[in-house]
Amino acid sequence: MNPRIGLNLSHRQELRLLQSPQMIQAMQILQQPLMELKERIDQELQENVFLEVKEQDQDQTEREREERGELLRQEEARGGEDLGEPVSALYETLEELEKRSLDFRPVPGGRKGGEDGEDAKHEALQNTAVAGVTLAEYLLEQLAMLDLTPTMRRLVELVIYNMDDNGRLLVTPEEIAREAGGGVTKEQAEEAIRIVQKMDPPGVAARDLKESLLLQLDRFDGDHSFLRTLIQDHLEDILMNRLPKVCRQTGKSMEEVKEALEFLRHLNPKPGAEFGREVNYTVVPDVVVEEVDGRYEVQVVRDPLPSLQISPVYKKLLKEAKKDKKVYEYLRKKIETARAFMDAIQQRQSTLQRISQVLVEKQKEFLEQGVEKLKPMKMQDVADAIGVHISTVSRAISGKYMQTPRGIFELRRFFSTGTTNEEGKALSQNTIKEWVREIVNAEDKKHPLSDDEIVEKLQKEKGVKLARRTVTKYRKALGIPSSRLRKSY
Repeated sequence: MNPRIGLNLSHRQELRLLQSPQMIQAMQILQQPLMELKERIDQELQENVFLEVKEQDQDQTEREREERGELLRQEEARGGEDLGEPVSALYETLEELEKRSLDFRPVPGGRKGGEDGEDAKHEALQNTAVAGVTLAEYLLEQLAMLDLTPTMRRLVELVIYNMDDNGRLLVTPEEIAREAGGGVTKEQAEEAIRIVQKMDPPGVAARDLKESLLLQLDRFDGDHSFLRTLIQDHLEDILMNRLPKVCRQTGKSMEEVKEALEFLRHLNPKPGAEFGREVNYTVVPDVVVEEVDGRYEVQVVRDPLPSLQISPVYKKLLKEAKKDKKVYEYLRKKIETARAFMDAIQQRQSTLQRISQVLVEKQKEFLEQGVEKLKPMKMQDVADAIGVHISTVSRAISGKYMQTPRGIFELRRFFSTGTTNEEGKALSQNTIKEWVREIVNAEDKKHPLSDDEIVEKLQKEKGVKLARRTVTKYRKALGIPSSRLRKSY
């Protein structure tokens, strides 16, 4: 029997969380660090003419409002009084209103057009960081000075564009010849590789670390045959700090090996890494903590952020547009959007203030005595203290820094799990990591401590019992090599 085909009506209960555009915007603004937020505000000021900066110069503000009002009156004079159409010609194309009004909005910071505006542009250009020259650009500049055939020039370009950021060649001569096509041979590709290897910086276009070091060694005068032997035949043992083995196999003394390795340290294992680096920007704290009369005062930074307000011109327009529902609704939504943006900024500042206040209260000993007194704390603890969801705390602290009397710290630094010592006192991971660092720094480098010995010292000196694998994890997180690699001969 065929199943019955038809339409069925059924009920289903479902719980969904619908995020409005305003909620999404608020979450984005909450997550933005200070300077990113400033850029977001500047962008919003350009896109939403209903927002404006609160000017310090009230006379200037009044003049600008009068200019806008005159513009609106001129537009109104060109329109009609027929209520079957929009209230005036001003409303014929609402998008045009925004475009025209941009010319009358105050520039953030109080500057307007003319010579001052040109000065501002020039100043901005002067303070814009110039992107670093990439390795490929640097090599291509050298290529332009060489007298090569078109085919060889093309092959050299292929070599240059097939290197990683460290200057290491990623393809074989066969692959270069195949990519070039046109009957290019492997031998021609190898010649192109040799041309690039003679360029600056020394060591580029090598296939591996060994070749890169040997290429750099060729640039030095004098006899470095022993060092060449070390690189060619004993590089792995050197990297693993197995120097006694190197002495036995080469027949050289420890002093001779160490002298050769001292010269080796002048070579660059990543000759291309110095090019195309990102510009390092100064960290701008979002929160400042100051000690005043024995108390710690918390202040969320606002200085770079302009104070915003909704333009009175558009508020007036909203009242005048009640005769036209379409225009009234459009203006109302635009003003609500501007108000939602301002509210989101205010909410960000308030949330960050409350979170920072809790952090300072709970980590007061850290502020007074240093990192060893940093207590273990979870984001959930702060979320419960201020009555928000843990995701709100996570977004609020993302990429943000706090300036304290002890220095500038990323807000995430204040959160960590921990353990307890023999007295039952809670200790954070950061505190224990600092202890591991101190123990390693104080060790005898000729007899470095193993991870098991570090475990014993932590228990004996600090009263903390940890598993060896935990100490190993902390050591690696601190960038501390193993005892074998720390050993000095």
